[in-house]
This record gives sequence, structure tokens and C-alpha cells, in this order.
Amino acid sequence: MLGLGAIAGLRAFGKNTNEEAYPPMPDHEPMKGEGYWTSLRGQYRLKDEYINLENGYYCIMPLQLMDKYMEHIREVNLQGAYYMRTVQSDNKLMAAKKLAELAGVTEAELIITRNTTESLDMIIMGMDWKAGDEAVMAEQDYGAMLDMFKQVSKRYGMVNKIVSVPMDPTDDDEIVQLYANAITPNTKLLMVCHMINITGQILPVRKICDMAHSKGVPVMVDGAHAFAHINFKIPELHCDYYGSSLHKWLSVPIGAGLLYVRRDNIAKVWPIFAEGGRLDNDVLRLNHTGTHPPATDLTISDAIDFYRKIGADNKETRLRNLQNYWVNKVKDMSHLELFTPSDPMRSCGIANVGVKGMKPADMAKTLLDKYKIYTVAINNAGVHGCRITPNVFTTFLELDQLVKALGEMKG
Repeated sequence: MLGLGAIAGLRAFGKNTNEEAYPPMPDHEPMKGEGYWTSLRGQYRLKDEYINLENGYYCIMPLQLMDKYMEHIREVNLQGAYYMRTVQSDNKLMAAKKLAELAGVTEAELIITRNTTESLDMIIMGMDWKAGDEAVMAEQDYGAMLDMFKQVSKRYGMVNKIVSVPMDPTDDDEIVQLYANAITPNTKLLMVCHMINITGQILPVRKICDMAHSKGVPVMVDGAHAFAHINFKIPELHCDYYGSSLHKWLSVPIGAGLLYVRRDNIAKVWPIFAEGGRLDNDVLRLNHTGTHPPATDLTISDAIDFYRKIGADNKETRLRNLQNYWVNKVKDMSHLELFTPSDPMRSCGIANVGVKGMKPADMAKTLLDKYKIYTVAINNAGVHGCRITPNVFTTFLELDQLVKALGEMKG
């Protein structure tokens, strides 16, 4: 049987599949400063036509991960049905085990999904809702999950209670109390973002979970932008459910996410696709997907190795430094408005800025057309600007171009 270790070290196909020469991965020596990050940038193939400051949707793979991914595709294609019928499931389980170790949970509590939306919608849709049950969430939460709550409300008569997270809270207690005030004896689930996708704000998840649990309410966390972005382990949060997308900050190929379900909650969730022959408390009963591209799952192991070579603390510090660098240069420009907390520890790599009097879509278009900077326009939940999301390969010189552009743009 061909295990994950063997698959991860598949036969070479003569040369890099990207046909690009790239330097070896630099040693983990962050104290050397910019030289380390310049060397790491060499691991990526980047377009010359624009500066990519929209890494929040999808973090592109470094070249060595792309090579691993292509090797996995070639090998699975070579073996065909033999691979799919013999070792596909075992290899996915081994990838899930390695992912669970990175997340700090047991393999009996985590599955590989396709993305955060699938992970969290499975929980929302899979709960046994009754008319009059309530769920608590924020208007700043991701649209796909809010849409699923609307659907189950329409279907079952449950009630959605929506709060609005303050942009610049005075302290954690202000946020915790906001959620606490929305809880009633009918509250069956509370959803909270670990890192709000439109602003980059990091919420005090553990304090929210502890508060909710004191009232008998389970908590589901949207960690789409936090996993492999900031350094944490899921058990530290005290949450009941946690979902994330691995194609974001872990740089796995598109098509992989994770779902953590605390062991005593597994039997409470109805799966999206039925899986026969498993006990109700077996997390794998939630993981039937039908035929799915296995090369994506195999590359999770390679992506974890790459992430560990950078170092979790090293990456978090770099991303926060990049964000603080440009924000500190523009925060006093009177024609701009920041939609990210002023406390630098309440965000990391993601921030949002708007030009007063300019529509976000026009702002994004101007940044791309005139300044060759790619961002994404955000215009909802009280946020009216462009999300700026650098990655580890982003340079301070590129951010200087962003600062120059923002200084020149007027509404």
C-alpha cells in the first residue's frame, strides 16, 4: 500500500513542473531582517502587471508547493482507479491527522472539507432547529453563512439575532457584552468570526466562548482568515466548532478546508451527505463528499511543511509588520478613513481603507488602472473601502507605492 509518505515523495518528472528555477527555502532566521523575506519571495512566481494586495481570497502557492501538487496530480492520474480504490481514503486520513496536529486537536475531531463555507454551513444546516430557536451572529460575518442562517430560518422558523461589532472597541468586554446581550433562553447557537474578513479585526473568541458556555450556548467560529495567519491552537479558543479554508493562509490548492467539531458535539450534527456504517460520534460520518480531487488533499502535508519552515510566529509578525507599516503612514491623512481597529494587536495582515467621497468600486478600479495595485472593494456592514491584504512575499517598497497612491487619491 502506498502511504502518504510515499505519495509525498513521488517520482521526479525530470524538472520543475513550473519550468522555473527558484532558490532553496531560506533558513528560519528572522533576525536577519529583510534578507530573509527577499529570499522567501524568490519561492513565488509573481505577475509583473500589478502588485497583488488581495491575498485574503486566495494565497497563491509557492513554486515548490505547485511542483508537489503537480506531482500528486500526475501520480494519481497514472494510477487511476487503483489509487482511488486502494489508498485514497488512508492518505486523506493521514493528511487530516497532520492537519489536526497543526491545529492542536485530535484526529477524531477534525475533517478535511472543501472550504469554510462547506464546513460552517454543515453545522448551521445540520442542527436540529425548531420554530422559535434563536441563533446569534454579526452583520460583519461572511455572507454565505448569513445566507444559510436565513435559509434555515425560512425553513424551520428559527430566529436570527444580528449584532454589529464596533470598529474600534474600547476593550474586549465591549464585544463580549454585545454578544451576551443578544443571548436568551432560546439561543441554540452563536457564530463569531475569529478574524472579520472585511476589516481584519481579530475578536476575543475565547472570552466570547466562555461567556456563551456560561449561558449554555455552543459557539461556532469562522476562522477562514485566521488559520495559518495568526499563531494559535483551536483548543485555546474553547469553541465547539471551527471552520477554515486552507487555500487562504496555508496556501493549499483551492478545494480544501477544515472543520473541527468538539467530540461531544459530533453526534448532534446531521451531515450534508449521508455516510452509512459509522457511529453517531464518529467525525467521519460528516465527511462523505463523493468523488473529490485527491491531489489537493495530498498537498496539505506539503503546505504544512512549508508553513513550519517559515515559523508560525515569524509569519504572524511579518504580516502584522507589513500592515502596520502602510497603515501608520496613511492613518493621519484626512481624506482617508480606516476600517480596522487602531490597536495593532486587534488585527494582523488584513486592513481596510477608504477614500472619503469615493465609492469603493471606483477606488479599487483607480488603484488597479492608474497605480497597478490589485485590491478588492468592500461596501457593506458599515465598511466602505478596499481591503488591503499583503502576503509574506510583499515588500515595503510595494507598500510605499500603495501609500503614494492613497495620498494622491481624492473623492
